[in-house]
Amino acid sequence: MSILALRQVRFAFPGWPATVEGAELAVAEGAFHCLVGRSGCGKTTLLKLAAGLLTPDAGEVVFHPRSPGAPGGDMGFVFQSPNLLEWHRVVDNVLLPISLHRPPTPQERDRARGLLEQLGLAEHARKYPRQLSGGQQSRVALARALVLQPSLLLLDEPFAALDAITREELQQALLALCARLRTSVLFVTHDIHEAVYLADRIHVVESGRVVQEIAVNLGGRSPAGRYSAAFGRYCAEVRAALHLEALPA
Repeated sequence: MSILALRQVRFAFPGWPATVEGAELAVAEGAFHCLVGRSGCGKTTLLKLAAGLLTPDAGEVVFHPRSPGAPGGDMGFVFQSPNLLEWHRVVDNVLLPISLHRPPTPQERDRARGLLEQLGLAEHARKYPRQLSGGQQSRVALARALVLQPSLLLLDEPFAALDAITREELQQALLALCARLRTSVLFVTHDIHEAVYLADRIHVVESGRVVQEIAVNLGGRSPAGRYSAAFGRYCAEVRAALHLEALPA
């Protein structure tokens, strides 16, 4: 069953040609999907259409939330920048999606602290964002997006500005949290290796359309798996779909 579907979606910014044209996309419940493509191909616009941040000019976006009527629409969003409130402590930034509507309950505060603990930030809960590293701020943004336990999580290149080691750690943390919470994911990236490591299905985007869908079956995710022959074959398949020349032997 698809938790999210885009059907023949078209979108153009006023005065410009269509950024998205005839887009078709289905996100399976409980699965991890990645959108991959060159800069300017329409990946982020597709993600914003999926989130309801943009309204399509034609076609439809259909979302089947696990908990209809949940605060925030049962959907979490992580932007490229953490966008934390500098005057809020870390735990209060995590609780922001709740506190915007009402005071958090003790159980919700426990959940926020639990997410911070799972992300290695328990000792930083009372700090302010300026006291954290970039990677730690990204972890707070991830906890904030998951505090409502959404059925769908949308992420727009959230790890792009991080160093390679921190990025790998966050990729692993994201996979573990989403598996535990049974969260469906739509993740935008321009990094082929990141897409292959994270995704069950990769959607290659070109000129505002999904031109190819690649199913990835690596039999589990582990750091060592990044160096397997199967991982390399999937990367080559994505490169071919993006019309990239093969790496020299």
